[in-house]
Amino acid sequence: MRTQTYKTNYAELVALTPHASNWAWALMGLLIVACAPLILGSHGLNILSVIFVMAIGILGLNLLTGVTGLISLGHAGFLLIGAYSQAILTTDYHFPAWLAIFASGLVAALASLVVGIPSLRLKGLYLAITTLAFTFIVRHIVLFAESITRGSEGMAVEPLKILGYAIKSDMPFFYVALIMLVFFILITLNIMRSRIGRAWLAVRDHDIAARAMGINLMRYKLLAFMVSAFYTGVAGSLVALQTRYINVDTFSILISIEALAMIIVGGMGRVHGALLGTVLILLLPELLNFSFSIAGDRFTTLMADRIYEIKGLMYGVVILLFLRLEPEGLAGIWRKAKRFWVHWPLSQ
Repeated sequence: MRTQTYKTNYAELVALTPHASNWAWALMGLLIVACAPLILGSHGLNILSVIFVMAIGILGLNLLTGVTGLISLGHAGFLLIGAYSQAILTTDYHFPAWLAIFASGLVAALASLVVGIPSLRLKGLYLAITTLAFTFIVRHIVLFAESITRGSEGMAVEPLKILGYAIKSDMPFFYVALIMLVFFILITLNIMRSRIGRAWLAVRDHDIAARAMGINLMRYKLLAFMVSAFYTGVAGSLVALQTRYINVDTFSILISIEALAMIIVGGMGRVHGALLGTVLILLLPELLNFSFSIAGDRFTTLMADRIYEIKGLMYGVVILLFLRLEPEGLAGIWRKAKRFWVHWPLSQ
């Protein structure tokens, strides 16, 4: 029976996982997910692809809000920047699509300086309102810059090409999104065990003590903004590649609320919590739609007519339930369940 995890040297302290068995379970889960096209149709693969893409952006938001403690409602704005950067670079400047994905992340990271530098001394609600205002500004800039962004008409996006093969169907993009998600999960885990990750945690837990220990608060807060925006910009570019057509209306303020709900429900500051929260929030409309379809045509019509109102109500109820019953989110539920079975039959 595993009782506790004791670390006797620095290498064990910064290891990605304390147990080798975790790698085996992770690999098994990855193989199961990779086999999803064998049993799921086009609709199911599309939903999973959306989850993978959004999870990349949520990992970035989790680094900013969950790890560093800086509340942001600018997620939709950085998604929009990443998507339009992908479209403009590939359509107008004929960048290779793979290069444009990471270039879009860099554009979003540079744009984060616009909101990051003036907001370094802001906290809590003031910072949230500032980032929300940034989203409104970005949306209006896209609408007014018609010569570059095509304004309210939107833009078509060139498909991603690998070895000359254009990825236009759901199955190839599913594997592209999965590979990108795994790549960013590994990056996030390595950041969390580095000096930067520990500095972010110190800033979140007690910024005055962190400053006394020699941590430059301004530098690390700005770095958190840029890294989070890079993740979100990459996610936005993948959204553009998946939909193949983007419009400013696609990136509404509701996306920022959804993103914040994902890290709250999943568990603030935890990588697996960000993933679990993304899965739950994005699958809730599908589960609700399935339940209404069983209930009858009357409820199905209600779901179709009041989809946005029902989604907003649903997010609010879920957030309230988790904040009241399980503040640690799905990550906390997972930790307690795992501890129960590891200690069984001596679990309490």
